[in-house]
Amino acid sequence: MGLGLLASRALRSSRIIRNSTRTIVSTPELKNADAAAAAAAADAPSDLPKRNPVGGARVHIPNPDDVIEVFVDGYPVKIPKGMTVLQACEVAGVDIPRFCYHSRLSIAGNCRMCLVEVEKSPKSVASCAMPALPDFVLSSNSGLVLLVLVENQLKYSHCISAEKAVYMHQTHDLQGPRMKIKTDTPIAKKAREGVMEFLLMNHPLDCPICDQGGECDLQDQSMAFGSDRGRFTEMKRSVVDKNLGPLVKTVMTRCIQCTRCVRFASEVAGVEDLGMLGRGSGEEIGTYVEKLMTSELSGNVIDICPVGALTSKPFAFKARNWELKGTESIDVTDAVGSNIRIDSRGPEVMRVVPRLNEGCPSFRADLKLDLTSTLPDINEEWISDKTRFFYDGLKRQRLNDPMIRGADGRFQAVSWRDALAIVAEVMHQIKPEEIIGVAGKLSDAESMMALKDLLNKMGSNNIFCEGNGMCPNADLRSGYIMNTSISGLEKADTFLLVGTQPRVEAAMVNARIRKTVKATNAKVGYVGPAADFNYDHEHLGTDPQTLVEIAKGSHPFSSALKNAKNPVIIVGAGVFDRDDKDAVFAAVDTIAKNNNVVRPDWNGLNVLLLNAAQAAALDLGLVPESDKCIDSAKFVYLMGADDVNLDKLPDDAFVVYQGHHGDRGVYRANVILPASAFTEKEGIYENTEGCAQITLPAVPTVGDARDDWKIVRALSEVAGVGLPYDSLGAIRSRIKTVAPNLLEVDERQPATFSTSLRPEVSQKVSATPFTPAVENFYMTDAITRASKIMAQCSALLKK
Repeated sequence: MGLGLLASRALRSSRIIRNSTRTIVSTPELKNADAAAAAAAADAPSDLPKRNPVGGARVHIPNPDDVIEVFVDGYPVKIPKGMTVLQACEVAGVDIPRFCYHSRLSIAGNCRMCLVEVEKSPKSVASCAMPALPDFVLSSNSGLVLLVLVENQLKYSHCISAEKAVYMHQTHDLQGPRMKIKTDTPIAKKAREGVMEFLLMNHPLDCPICDQGGECDLQDQSMAFGSDRGRFTEMKRSVVDKNLGPLVKTVMTRCIQCTRCVRFASEVAGVEDLGMLGRGSGEEIGTYVEKLMTSELSGNVIDICPVGALTSKPFAFKARNWELKGTESIDVTDAVGSNIRIDSRGPEVMRVVPRLNEGCPSFRADLKLDLTSTLPDINEEWISDKTRFFYDGLKRQRLNDPMIRGADGRFQAVSWRDALAIVAEVMHQIKPEEIIGVAGKLSDAESMMALKDLLNKMGSNNIFCEGNGMCPNADLRSGYIMNTSISGLEKADTFLLVGTQPRVEAAMVNARIRKTVKATNAKVGYVGPAADFNYDHEHLGTDPQTLVEIAKGSHPFSSALKNAKNPVIIVGAGVFDRDDKDAVFAAVDTIAKNNNVVRPDWNGLNVLLLNAAQAAALDLGLVPESDKCIDSAKFVYLMGADDVNLDKLPDDAFVVYQGHHGDRGVYRANVILPASAFTEKEGIYENTEGCAQITLPAVPTVGDARDDWKIVRALSEVAGVGLPYDSLGAIRSRIKTVAPNLLEVDERQPATFSTSLRPEVSQKVSATPFTPAVENFYMTDAITRASKIMAQCSALLKK
């Protein structure tokens, strides 16, 4: 007979069914809530020092009715309903050891390392799976039954043994003493020591050659909670290593079957590539069939693996973690601005790992807690594989010295003085309207501001940024940023994706959408070319005509938008390059207006940008005067711009390429000016949601390279039109006069005006289908195209 049926019978009956069974007796103290609270307060020491939550967590509970109180090692702590015992301990400042538990994954409860003692419980409980409950009634005559009643209702019951048990419902005013959790008792210590002994039973003693050494949870916890010797004398088992691809190295004999990687692949990455095979001593983790792990987030299993079973294959045997210097920075390979830590040794970047960036340290994604913090909520603690493994491209195909193309077509290295003198001389010989500047995908705000001021002083206003098109509408900031914010996507219940494929354009935004769809069953409609999504979606069409139908209300998906409480529309930045972009945005605005997408308490109209420089460029006003300026240009200044189309550029045009890699722009250049990569300089980048963040130098510059803004400033001096700033502080003061929001670092600045202020357009949408904005996820800029690791991933992608 199931426990649920037993419980229901107990609630319907208040008499003993059989005389031979044991009954649960309530004492008068348990019936009196005030007496129970007084007793609990008396048990707690009055001179307890104030404790800080683990990780500096701050819990804000707007509804006082959702507060419950438990005691952790005698220390009273108030927590919201729904928290587990482990989370209550963390709020109380007690760090519970764990292997299988992860705050962003479902609870498995299979490592048993988090065992704690709960008063009156017949045995230790797994704190990660045990809910922290108020009114805790626990009784077990002869230690057989665990019974918990909350607000006079049976909420949790667990039969300890197979003996007969009867759950007897008590009087309506039954109240119990607060749950008392003990984490440092001999029973808890002995339980953890036993668990650790079992985990080490088959674990190989190869710490000296393990890449996880020095940052291994198993090492740390075996030192803190393990025994000084083992009693296992049999032969250790061994497991065959699996081939998961060029990114993740496997040594599966080290695996402790915590299943973190399996749950991550299924729940976060959205792929069913990993699973648990076998039973008992033959249990192992692997792929069901011989295949590689195909997710764009596969590298995150390296971070969540608590042992050395899954490590970085490119980083294997390269360095120890204590040899590395960590520098907090920002990823610029896409427009998300994921927070990363760059680990370097000397002049070389050794690896890139994610930095916790979630706005606040939440305990579980499925708990609706209002946790406050000043940090932006961007990438939580995940990063894409491109962000993690592109770093080897930073030392390949680098430009070291200024160079000038000779009469024979070959480049010759020259001094900075000679290179700048030639560029300045040519600039003065060209008409102002024939001078144009192009900012690259990886340009920071300071360098774009300097380049714009230089061209303005030369009499030209023709400057733009890659990816924004030739005639972007930069008047309304709400028309080119993600107004909902990345974290705000979790509040949506219906998505309409227009010409965007978030999985390859912004992997972390796609992870948020998947998280929302998985948690709330949100509907997703997609207009664009056929794409591979890792969540349920409805393909509505391939061209903008579908948008017109939705705007008119004749499309079946219109009802889903109409009935949605918080609808979200995401337009891809690839629309900027379409001839009918104004008509497409007009149709999107009509859909937003008809379906209440934009209102005072909600703005669900978004644009998903592609590049790190796009948002700041539009804020700074990098908009050319003419969309045909390239056709008549005689002087082109490419500042890291490698993907701009120069097919219509006149053959006699003089091209200056300022950048850090010998990429596509070099082949057309007459002069090359070497610049610093983002890992070698300090710069401001604005992500797709309008949050400004700063990169910091992790390694020295290569060769004779200089920061972008310094090169432009030196060129202005040589050209006789000196810019009025010579330091970062001065140039940021100049930025403050143009786009003050760029100086509000780590704070998202929402748009002031709505897109409803856009002027009406008479242009009609074309029947031309939307095209993919990103052809190859692993190769999108100069650094990733120079990366050998990304080339290997790209080759596997094309198979």
